[in-house]
Amino acid sequence: ENPYPAVTMHKVQKPTEGCHLRLHQKPFPRLDEGTVQWIIDQATAKLQTAPPAVKAEKKCMVPSGPPIAAIMERNGNALANSARRLEVVRNCISYVFENKMLEAKKLFPAVLRAMKGRAARHCLTQELNLHVQQNRAVLDHQQFDFIIRMMNCCLQDCTAMDEHGIAAALLPLVTAFCR
Repeated sequence: ENPYPAVTMHKVQKPTEGCHLRLHQKPFPRLDEGTVQWIIDQATAKLQTAPPAVKAEKKCMVPSGPPIAAIMERNGNALANSARRLEVVRNCISYVFENKMLEAKKLFPAVLRAMKGRAARHCLTQELNLHVQQNRAVLDHQQFDFIIRMMNCCLQDCTAMDEHGIAAALLPLVTAFCR
C-alpha cells in the first residue's frame, strides 16, 4: 500500500543545429585491422580459460518451522506485560463482531497505537483466529473495514522478527474474512 516514489526523468539535451560542422570536433581515427583482430583474439582466449561466471544452483529442501500454535504458546509470557492494551484490543474486536460500531470507533485509535507492541499484534491474531473458528467470517462493510485496517496496521508495524510468527499467523486470516 506504500506507493513507489516518483521516477525522476533526466532531460537529455538535443545537439544544436550545425554542431557537426564545428571545427573543434576531431574525426574518428582509422582503426588498424591487425590491432583489432589481436585484441579480439586475446579476449576469446581469456574467455576460454576463465571459469564459468555463474555458479551451479544447489537445490535443497528447506525444513518447515514449528507450527504457528507452538510459536504463539511460546510467546505467552510477553502478553502479560501490557494487559490494559491487550484488553483494549480484545474489547475493540469483540465490539466489531457484536456490531457495536460506536464503541469500536472510540477504541480504534488506541488499538492502532497498541499495534506498535508485539504483544498487541500477537493478541490481534489470536482474537481474530477465535472469531474465524466460530464461523463468523462474513462481515458487513463497516466491520470488514475495521478488521482490515487493524490487520494492515499490524502488518505495517511488524518487524523482521515477526515475519515468521505474526505475519504468518495473519496470512490465513486475511483470506478468511469477507464482506
